[in-house]
Amino acid sequence: MKLKFTKMHGAGNDFIVIDAISQQLDFTPAQWQRLADRRFGIGADQILVVEKAQGAGCDFRYRIFNNDGGEVEQCGNGARAFVKFVTDKGLTEQSSIRVETMKGVITPRLEADGSITVDMGAPVLAPAGVPFDASGLGGWAEGRDTLWPLPIKYQGGKTVFVSVVSMGNPHAVQVVDDVELAPVADTGPLIEAHARFPNKVNAGFMQVLDRHHIKLRVYERGAGETLACGTGACAAVVAGIRRGLLDSPVRVTARGGELSIAWAGDGEPVMLSGPAVTVFEGEIELTSGR
Repeated sequence: MKLKFTKMHGAGNDFIVIDAISQQLDFTPAQWQRLADRRFGIGADQILVVEKAQGAGCDFRYRIFNNDGGEVEQCGNGARAFVKFVTDKGLTEQSSIRVETMKGVITPRLEADGSITVDMGAPVLAPAGVPFDASGLGGWAEGRDTLWPLPIKYQGGKTVFVSVVSMGNPHAVQVVDDVELAPVADTGPLIEAHARFPNKVNAGFMQVLDRHHIKLRVYERGAGETLACGTGACAAVVAGIRRGLLDSPVRVTARGGELSIAWAGDGEPVMLSGPAVTVFEGEIELTSGR
């Protein structure tokens, strides 16, 4: 079969976007993985699938597959690509839409200047809701946040101290002195697969530049380090504000570009703003079972 697709990115976090309203899709994890492979497929951090809404009051359903073939709950940069895609393709004439995800409804909005803002909902801060197994750990307060010690097998055994936040998907955020020197490639996979996170976790490395500006790198669960991570930016800013290090709004500089995050505090939604860019469109021949 031939599959039509659009290649997009948000601050360098790149996606294959597929219209599953007009095309029939029934792929295995191996086929998703093949599509995302940068040598044998199209290449992407994630594959975004646009479907008809299943519930009342929503405009679309949004599914996300990492480049390892696994389906995940949320992707903030992808949500911005999603709204640009459905707008450009004429699937909606609305500037603000309601979109079903695995973890609830999000409301991305196309702004007059072409940027896209996404209401990502309120962060989940209770460890059990992330989910994070805090049993037997001696966390301590920093501001309104709790830092948790996380032993990892690095350089003979090292403990990193993380804030845990869910933005619809789990994040472990640590503060580093220099994000460019942080051992993301070495410790990211160890944090991602740590036994304390039953569903694995996205590992964030945050450098605070001033109270309204951070640098951030994220080792994404199931994808490796990406050039930007929207939910990771949200989680880092939430952690930084709760720790007393940041004030809203916060500019987040990632390796692929910049995002803007605004958050009014506990119980309030996190607002994510940034670009979404269409790179090219194409068609790929898919072989059954591959």
